[in-house]
Amino acid sequence: MTIHTPQTEQPGHGLTVADAMDLCDYQIAHDSTVDQANDILRGAGVEYLLVRDHDGRCEGLVTRTGLHPFLARSWYTERTAIGATAHQRGPFAWPTMGLALAAIAMRVKHLALWPVVDEDGYILGVLSADRATGLLSPGLLATASAS
Repeated sequence: MTIHTPQTEQPGHGLTVADAMDLCDYQIAHDSTVDQANDILRGAGVEYLLVRDHDGRCEGLVTRTGLHPFLARSWYTERTAIGATAHQRGPFAWPTMGLALAAIAMRVKHLALWPVVDEDGYILGVLSADRATGLLSPGLLATASAS
């Protein structure tokens, strides 16, 4: 007779992106201007905006830092659309993706934030690298990246 002792589950095992993502209250259309984006960023006191295309699907994420080169020249801000800036674009995370895999992908891509979309590409929220790694144990990330 073999007796199996229950294995304790590792912290973070079984977590998905949906368990760690945050809702994103601030979005902007890709044809909005850099000036409009800057107004929203400053007025809301946020560091990023999710960018959506004409159908409402996620196109990417724009940050204050990413807009900085355009803000240096005022005429750029009035005419340049967000879609024409160098902002983070897909592929994006999906809610059923394993959190450990998402954390590794974010580390490899050097992403602090990653938009989360549904199967049709609509924005669900955003995953932060800090939140993902905070929910996972360091050992789990090392094991997952080794495989």
